[in-house]
Amino acid sequence: MSPTLVLSLIAGYFAVLIVIAVLTSRKVTSESFFVADRNAPWYMVAFAMIGTSLSGVTFISVPGNVYGKSWSYLAVALGFVAGYLVIGTVLLPLYYRLRLVSIYSYLEQRFGYWSYKTGALFFLISRSLGSALRLYLVAGVLQLAVFDAMGVPFAVTVVVSILFIYLYTFKGGLKTILWTDTFQTLAMLSCVGLSIYFMADELNYSFKQLVSSVRESSMSQVYFSDFRDDKFFWKQFASGMFITIVMTGLDQDLMQKNLSCRSLGEAQKNLFWFTPVIVCVNILFLTLGVLMYQYAAARGLHLSELPQLLNLKGGLDTDKVFPYLATTQFSLVAGVIFILGIIAVTYASADSALTALTTSFCVDFLDIQKYPEARQTRLRQLTHLGWSAVLIVIILIFRALNEQSLIDAVYKAAGFTYGPLLGLFAFGIFTQRSLRERLVLPVCVAGVGLTLLIVTHSEEWLNGYKFGFEILLLNGALILLGLFAISRPAPLNPAPVPAV
Repeated sequence: MSPTLVLSLIAGYFAVLIVIAVLTSRKVTSESFFVADRNAPWYMVAFAMIGTSLSGVTFISVPGNVYGKSWSYLAVALGFVAGYLVIGTVLLPLYYRLRLVSIYSYLEQRFGYWSYKTGALFFLISRSLGSALRLYLVAGVLQLAVFDAMGVPFAVTVVVSILFIYLYTFKGGLKTILWTDTFQTLAMLSCVGLSIYFMADELNYSFKQLVSSVRESSMSQVYFSDFRDDKFFWKQFASGMFITIVMTGLDQDLMQKNLSCRSLGEAQKNLFWFTPVIVCVNILFLTLGVLMYQYAAARGLHLSELPQLLNLKGGLDTDKVFPYLATTQFSLVAGVIFILGIIAVTYASADSALTALTTSFCVDFLDIQKYPEARQTRLRQLTHLGWSAVLIVIILIFRALNEQSLIDAVYKAAGFTYGPLLGLFAFGIFTQRSLRERLVLPVCVAGVGLTLLIVTHSEEWLNGYKFGFEILLLNGALILLGLFAISRPAPLNPAPVPAV
């Protein structure tokens, strides 16, 4: 695929995003930037959330991971359903009742200053790491498809990629992103469907043959019964449930979109329509994964023997398989479709995350709402630029360290960094006790450290048990116990925001 062609596609794609940004960012205030004036139609939010929830990690890593983990990820996706049910019935009513802009201000009303700042701090760490990993993925694809041949360093690719996001989000924020993400979700879903179609056509599969070949493949196993295995079904299901609760329900990024709806009822309608759709989309990605390896086998490709597809340990880097096939083996049209799809899904996630980071820092740490609108705008735009720089640094660090699938890296990082949020919100919602405020941050840090220690030695200490995505459950449970240890009975005069 010609680098000139790919660059032209990227330029045209971002030209569309810039036009959307210009049209939607007129007369923007901080309320528009943070929650789209609380006037977004529920169906638009639901559709835009698909791209935000998935990201390039899903587009690349979920199909790639089929090679070693079959369809075990489907258990995680089924767990999403239970997680969204909790969000819609427990968390959304709480957030709407308090009319929150930053969801972490709940912790201040429930406990106090230090709990609030601790929750917001761990969100900033969590989301910046997760977003950087997602952006790392698309930057790597662009490097492979375009910039390696042109001799452009990876660092330049990263800077340019994030600069594009900054340019179309710095002014309009969420008001713009709801429109750009709707466009990008449509592009991503079209690309997934067309990628499946093109590979099935190359293999001469009818629709019925496609379904049967995927179903009968050894890579389509869903249920794994060994509880010590990191693919154990019920462990994956529980992990999917709690990953959804923390990475959506306790995450400013996804909740910021939900809080832009006109009412609680519309936000719940958005979430409950979105839930079955996201499971079906993940099934499409898993189908794509099986088909991808069948396609490679049919073409006589020994993927594990290709030097450009190996990781630092000499094993197959499954995150590179789909980009490699799309850019070197697919037809020109199919390759173009892939490039557009990976750009669409990654930027749909990354632009929303950058806005959420800006929102949380401005509201939770700068207390931006106490300033006049003109100063709010200046602070907001400087913060947006600062977080863009932070993402660049994290991506370059991860580039030097990466040795594993990105889907594993994202969820394992989330297990450590979202555990404090899970512990704090669970303690606040399900108990009436108060906390010794100044001990909250040390307890959360200690919980993360203890989790790391246990996970590192689990096979030795726990008879061969391997932790997968359930790192989050362990971390959250340890922090919850720590919070009980520093808690005391509720005062006689109840707090303004009692547990629900």
